[in-house]
Amino acid sequence: MSASRKILETARTIAVVGISSQPLKPSYYVSAYMQSAGYRIIPVNPAETVVLGEKAYASLDEIQEPVDIVNIFRLPKFVPEIVDAAIRIGAKCVWMQLGIVHEEAAAKARGAGLEVVMDRCIMVEHRRTHA
Repeated sequence: MSASRKILETARTIAVVGISSQPLKPSYYVSAYMQSAGYRIIPVNPAETVVLGEKAYASLDEIQEPVDIVNIFRLPKFVPEIVDAAIRIGAKCVWMQLGIVHEEAAAKARGAGLEVVMDRCIMVEHRRTHA
């Protein structure tokens, strides 16, 4: 079983950093797909209040419940601070979307015991492994 499949089979809650309320943005429609597949989506974006019917948080540190996956829709330069927050909140996995790679932050996350997926779309992986 691939690492991606194992992560997706055990996860229930996905905090989406950089989510938008605009339906044409990948962060929105990818999250809507994951929500329709049964995952709880927790929006993280200081510019949003509610996305996909869920209260949006300004940062990962504000979330008061366990998070399985931190799904990142931000530029690579923002990844280290997001990984630090993911470690602080006890997330199990950091998932960097297609086009997002940050080797140093990935190494730090792995060193803290988190699973790491880079440069992959969570929706594509879910469709591929759960078809």
